[in-house]
Amino acid sequence: MMSRHPVCLALAAALAVAGCAPRIEAPEFAVERTAPYQLASGDKLRVIVFGQDNLSNIYAVDGSGRISMPLIGAVEAQGRSTQQLERAIEARLRAGYLREPKVSVEVDAYRPFFVLGEVTNSGQFPFVNGMTMQTAVAIAGGFTPRGQRNYAEVTRLMDGQLVTGTVPITYPVRPGDTIVIKERWF
Repeated sequence: MMSRHPVCLALAAALAVAGCAPRIEAPEFAVERTAPYQLASGDKLRVIVFGQDNLSNIYAVDGSGRISMPLIGAVEAQGRSTQQLERAIEARLRAGYLREPKVSVEVDAYRPFFVLGEVTNSGQFPFVNGMTMQTAVAIAGGFTPRGQRNYAEVTRLMDGQLVTGTVPITYPVRPGDTIVIKERWF
């Protein structure tokens, strides 16, 4: 007759290990999936003012969250969508410079993202549209042998605040994200 002691011990160990695994949830990020992209420092923008070649150029969002354009000076870009920035530039140009300005703003280069923790090459990397956490890890040279392969911790700027959450490895990356791959225990 088989002893129940080893079976109970194995069951207790399995429950203990399962209790150590983090719950993968990030409800604070759920709303942001559908929200328009918000500009921030490090983004490079292609601004086209139709009929005004001397104003059309690529502008970088500086550390204070602004772009600086000829004639109108600094325009706040931080936290705005490209459409909101278009309207702000049009309003500034309309106030004494152009009669009916038409402006187009698109992101020329997104701000970089960062990967830290149990990856081969931690660091800063250029953002590519459609990336997932797993793609970001691949860009960082892959997992180390101890890297947790099922989830990642991500810190993201949302509404002017840094928010950190645990997400599945298939979760989408946004520009400016800081991804941390934790060490696994087993």
